[in-house]
Amino acid sequence: MTDTERLIRAYYAAFDAGDREAMLALLAEEVVHDINQGPREAGKPAFRAFLAKMDQSYREAIRDLVVMVDRAGRRAAAEFRVEGEYLATDPGLPEARGQRYSLPAGAFLEVDGGRITRVSTYYNLPDWIRQVGG
Repeated sequence: MTDTERLIRAYYAAFDAGDREAMLALLAEEVVHDINQGPREAGKPAFRAFLAKMDQSYREAIRDLVVMVDRAGRRAAAEFRVEGEYLATDPGLPEARGQRYSLPAGAFLEVDGGRITRVSTYYNLPDWIRQVGG
């Protein structure tokens, strides 16, 4: 396993453990975050705020994680399934009633200096809306 694969696996393990500080410790200070069907944000403060917002509405776990890394160790892709529970209504989305969902997803990541410098996550939002009864 390469250092980059270990880094990406540690990032998702911290996600699963609910350890947001451990996740943030693996990110570069100016991390770029491409939010699924949303804006591009930059910096750890924005990422921290995103995580806090997500934790209010969702409880999620990563399953079946596969990590692929380029030869230079600078770019990676992760494919996984998100198993989740919709806890509180996220503005602009269907009403939350504790619905469970299972959603294939993927992410593209960049790494520099042993830290993640970009996270771009993608999933099928219409499928998620269908699953939660929207």
